[in-house]
This record gives sequence, C-alpha cells and structure tokens, in this order.
Amino acid sequence: MEFVRAFITGGIICVLAQLLIDYTRLTPARIVVLFVSLGVLLTALGVYPKIVDFGGAGATVPISGFGYSLARGVQQAVKEKGFTGVFTGGITAASGGISAAIVIGYIFALLGKSKEK
Repeated sequence: MEFVRAFITGGIICVLAQLLIDYTRLTPARIVVLFVSLGVLLTALGVYPKIVDFGGAGATVPISGFGYSLARGVQQAVKEKGFTGVFTGGITAASGGISAAIVIGYIFALLGKSKEK
C-alpha cells in the first residue's frame, strides 16, 4: 500500500506541474522555483510533513521535496545553533543530494558525447 500512496502523491504533484505548463505562460524554470518555494512554505505551515507522512517518497522525490528538505534543515539548525542556522541549515540538509547530482552529472558528462543541433 505504501507504493500506491507514493505513486498517487507523486502523480498529483506531477499533474499539477503539467497543468501549469499547459495552461499558463510560466516557464519551466519558474515552475521549479514555485514548487521549491511551495515546499518550503507548506513545511513552515506544517502541511508538507503530513503529505510526506502519507506519500513518503512520492512527496520527497519531486522538486517540492527539495524545498521540504531545505525547510526541515533550517528548522533543525535553528534549534541547534540559533539564528545562524537560518543560513546554514538548508544547505547542510540538502548537501548529500546536491553532491550526488554534481558527481553523477560529471560522470555522465565524461561518458556522453555532445553533439551540435
């Protein structure tokens, strides 16, 4: 059942993004920023943790989950370090995913061959 809930949650997030692409003039970059910002805002309001509890990876893997990760990192760092946690917590919490993306991107850049269009 956990897989079904993750599929439904992730699917709803993707459908919302597709609707924004199809029915608005928002660029994909703006939609990404919107979803990250919504992840942070909904986490601050206590809504996104409930979505994560229900949907698991379906809520944490999409780009809105990145915002959730940033916000959770800030919340934890503020509890531990005070005000300076506002500036360090988000990046510390997301550093593993960011590092993995850089390393994997570098490996694929080495393995792939670029072509002119």
